Amino acid sequence: MARTRKALADEARATARFAWISPRKVRIVLDLVRGKSVDEALNMLKFLPKRASTLVAKAVRSAAANAEQNYDMKRENLVVSQAFADGGPTFKRYQPRQRGRAFEIKQRTTHVTVVVREREQ
Repeated sequence: MARTRKALADEARATARFAWISPRKVRIVLDLVRGKSVDEALNMLKFLPKRASTLVAKAVRSAAANAEQNYDMKRENLVVSQAFADGGPTFKRYQPRQRGRAFEIKQRTTHVTVVVREREQ
C-alpha cells in the first residue's frame, strides 16, 4: 500500500483523480511545471501541445484557489512545490488478433496531485 502524503498547514493541494491518460504522459508535463510560480506555470501550460496540459492546468488552478480561499495566501506569491502523478486503476480490453489470438489493451488512469505553497522571501 502506498504512503499517504499529508498536506502541511502552509501548503494547499488539489487532486484530479481517475483521468483517462497514462501517468507516464502526465509526468512529462508535471516535470515542466514543478518549481515554477502559479502564473508562470499556467501561462506555459496554455501553449503546451500536450493533452495532459489541460488536466494539469485544471489541478494548478484548483490548488491556487484552495490556497487563496482556505489559507489566505496571495496568488502572486504561490509556487508549485510538488506535482506528481500516481497510477489509478487499469482497465483491460481485448482486441482480436491473427490466428484466433487475443491482444490485451491496458487503458491506464492517473491521479494527479499538485501542491502549492507561498514563495520563501
